[in-house]
Amino acid sequence: MTKTKADPKKVLFTETVLRDANQSLIATRLKYSEFKDILPTMDKAGYYSVECWGGAVFDVCLRYLDEDPWQRLRDLRKNLPHTKLQMLLRGQNLLGYKHYPDEIVKMFVQKSVENGIDIIRIFDALNDLRNIEVATTAAIKAGATVSGTLSYTQSPVHTLEKFAKQAKEMEDMGVATICVKDMAGVMTPLEAYDLIGAIKTEVKIPVVLHTHCTTGMAYLTYMKAIEAGVDIIDTATSCFSGGTSQPATETLNYALKQYGYETGLDDATLKQVNDFFKPIRDRYVKDGLLNPKMMATDTDALNYKVPGGMLSNLVSQLKAQNAMDRFEEVLVETPKVRKDLGYPPLVTPMSQMVGVQATSNVLAGERYKNISKEVKAYCRGEYGTAPAPIDPEVLKKALGDEKPIEGRYADTLEPVFDKTKAELAGTAKSDEDVLSYILFPQVTEKYFAARKAKEEKIVKYTITPVEE
Repeated sequence: MTKTKADPKKVLFTETVLRDANQSLIATRLKYSEFKDILPTMDKAGYYSVECWGGAVFDVCLRYLDEDPWQRLRDLRKNLPHTKLQMLLRGQNLLGYKHYPDEIVKMFVQKSVENGIDIIRIFDALNDLRNIEVATTAAIKAGATVSGTLSYTQSPVHTLEKFAKQAKEMEDMGVATICVKDMAGVMTPLEAYDLIGAIKTEVKIPVVLHTHCTTGMAYLTYMKAIEAGVDIIDTATSCFSGGTSQPATETLNYALKQYGYETGLDDATLKQVNDFFKPIRDRYVKDGLLNPKMMATDTDALNYKVPGGMLSNLVSQLKAQNAMDRFEEVLVETPKVRKDLGYPPLVTPMSQMVGVQATSNVLAGERYKNISKEVKAYCRGEYGTAPAPIDPEVLKKALGDEKPIEGRYADTLEPVFDKTKAELAGTAKSDEDVLSYILFPQVTEKYFAARKAKEEKIVKYTITPVEE
């Protein structure tokens, strides 16, 4: 590091414990009731932002936690009044696993901002920038800070020049920051220094770096990125850091202050936050949801390019099928599938598609004997343009004689909001409910039924009979 006390520079921190840290380590199972009491303290920490929504949070709230994700967001907004709330949005996919009509993208973004979101980090799994334009325009119109995001990966077709060019294109769209999203933690210190430097020569707006500790590179990578001029980094309170999560907030804060950087963070408050989450972490270790594999360093990921959230999902899938003994085989198969599919970055939803296909190939004993409907849709072009050509044999197995679509898939989708709202009359209580249903219909339907049953039970036990 060359920075001195006489030449201070700010490095800002986004805290991820409420979203990506627990998504990567415990499959996003952290309930609002578990962390609500620490929110007023976190509000005083001095974070640039708290990433707390988007990603898998929305789905998991409805599917597993019996929570309304919109209410969670409103509660977060109420209890973090002085902190910017940040979410991760998958462009035209929103928070689901397919593309949605433009009207749904626009409305979802608007409602996210209305319910409390300040910063929307928008990315496309294929770095097909056509797929982030509508969400970006809608977010800017709604008054949100947009962080245009590059899904980082390494392949013969992913070059410094291409990434820097795409960063400039996003700046021209009007985004406020550029984020480089290294979801697999495979970016090396040298690669970070070169990439951040290349982007900095192309854009005038702040640059953010997001990575994971999966391969053990993250701390070194962040320090070299800071040397290259990165402005904001993602970190996790230390007891939820490391492994497939982010580097520790406190550690990097301590080190950077010694180098003369300003972070804006309050050391005493950071300790309070970490002390609060320690027993929560310990409980998840004891319950088995926090698998020790997720906390370890795995340098094999430098070859497999598997992100943290994907690793935890692979473990869950194989456990459910009593096939954990095939874990290494699935890891070996994963980069092969990725190459076959044109080197897509392994980020949601592509990470799920590639992971499921790799698992299927291994367990079936034959490659592409079974191809998921999502992979078929990808081959059809429903998710955008693949970074490199898809293997012709895989394309043939997936599509038969069907031809891939041309143009932007979302342009072929009809509006659905008004029709869905009418169908949900008497069930959906708000436009937000309707949006939840459009994204996850079966899961939300079950949630609505559980909510109704809960409300009827409350009414039953709170009405006092009138004595005659």
